[in-house]
Amino acid sequence: MIQADMHMHSHFSTDSEACPHDMAEAAIKKGLRTICFTDHFDKDDLEWGEEGIFDVDAYFKELSKLQKEYEGRLKIEIGVELGLRTYLKEYYEILTGRYPFDFIIGSVHNAPYKKDAAGKDIFTDPAAEKMFQGRSDKEAYRLMMEAILENVRCMDCFDTLGHLDYVIRYGKNRERDYSYMDLADLIDEILKILIQRGKGLEVNSAGLKYGLPYPHPHPDVLKRYKELGGEIITIGADAHKPEHVAYDFAQTAEILKSCGFKFYTEFCERKPVFKQLT
Repeated sequence: MIQADMHMHSHFSTDSEACPHDMAEAAIKKGLRTICFTDHFDKDDLEWGEEGIFDVDAYFKELSKLQKEYEGRLKIEIGVELGLRTYLKEYYEILTGRYPFDFIIGSVHNAPYKKDAAGKDIFTDPAAEKMFQGRSDKEAYRLMMEAILENVRCMDCFDTLGHLDYVIRYGKNRERDYSYMDLADLIDEILKILIQRGKGLEVNSAGLKYGLPYPHPHPDVLKRYKELGGEIITIGADAHKPEHVAYDFAQTAEILKSCGFKFYTEFCERKPVFKQLT
């Protein structure tokens, strides 16, 4: 049984209106012992307005109160989901050094198409809108994996890599045009870097919520991660509403066990804590 949801959002994220208190109550009803709020901090994501960032001081103030309110009933951790972009390396290093986050997810939500002379992205499109314009699904998937590899090579300010292959949610043929083998050159390099640097790989059950036959990433990727020596697996539902907390964790656990994993990982004060997968 999975008893920790390490990826959820609240009204601090631009794409959620959820009250943190309601998310905590939902977690208790699902039998969880630990949750981690990981609200979006996507600097320069103009698609979301206000650059996709939030008041971190206010975030810690509100969630610290929630921690005290639920003490003894539910362990609440304070994390963040960073929208990785290579040119933000120094900015994120300063941010994550300034605040005592328990857990940091690094996610690539956008792939650059054009760059100015300074190398900064001048416009990036959400996968759901323009990622696939003029490209086949396979071409778009490769473009996103290339962007993820570039960011993983450059950035060291996160603890686990979020929803590695979430881009397939938006393809015309979705998982039918996606396989680990087609992208093994890129995926293997991503996994090797994570393992070498002691970073985790997230299993994100939102893939099931979006109608895919598996969570992110594909089970073949999970098996490869294990073959390469990867051990740090974090699990999150990526919930933006209370009803999605711990979404389909039972099936997620079975998939993990079928891939050979016996443990999953929580984080506290940026350190991994292994829990038995029962």
